[in-house]
Amino acid sequence: MSPSLLNRREALSRIALLVVGAVFGGEAFLRGSPLEGKQSAPGFSPGELALLDEIGDTIIPATDTPGAKAVGIAAFMAMMVQDCYDDRHHAVFKAGLGQIEAASQARFGRSFTASTPAQRTELLNVLDREQRRHHATKAAGAPAHYFRMLKQLTLLGYFTSEIGATQAVRYLEVPGSYDGSAPYKKGDRAWFTAPSRSL
Repeated sequence: MSPSLLNRREALSRIALLVVGAVFGGEAFLRGSPLEGKQSAPGFSPGELALLDEIGDTIIPATDTPGAKAVGIAAFMAMMVQDCYDDRHHAVFKAGLGQIEAASQARFGRSFTASTPAQRTELLNVLDREQRRHHATKAAGAPAHYFRMLKQLTLLGYFTSEIGATQAVRYLEVPGSYDGSAPYKKGDRAWFTAPSRSL
């Protein structure tokens, strides 16, 4: 299966990782405290929040279930970056928003938010391939590619929201015993169980 930005199957397969904090900043999210090395960093402008919403909604668009914008993904990403990212990662993330706008202008002659859904998808697929190459070659301790952060936060925010956990997947509030022979038919949604507080 070729990698695709909008591949819901890939997104669903990562839910288990996401809910236990397997994204950058996830440890701090589960701890409930900011990362060390965090000083003060500027917030996000209304324009940046609007851009985050459109990026998130391009990564997880509305289909038969609501998309990322419906869960308030911009506010979630801004909170995570503000409260959980150290200053280096915060700076890379913020600079990345400007780079997305510049890339959209260069490629399509218009801002990301003014671009068509097909143009947005095309651009983010290019960035997704770029972040994969960056991740494969980056030095230990170096900040992640800004698009990797955007994508991971979108998945984390969406699948831990009420909409994502109850409509995109099947929510099981109180998990029972393991059933290795549970009935399954092709196309069934994955299960979501709330992460344990003891993690």
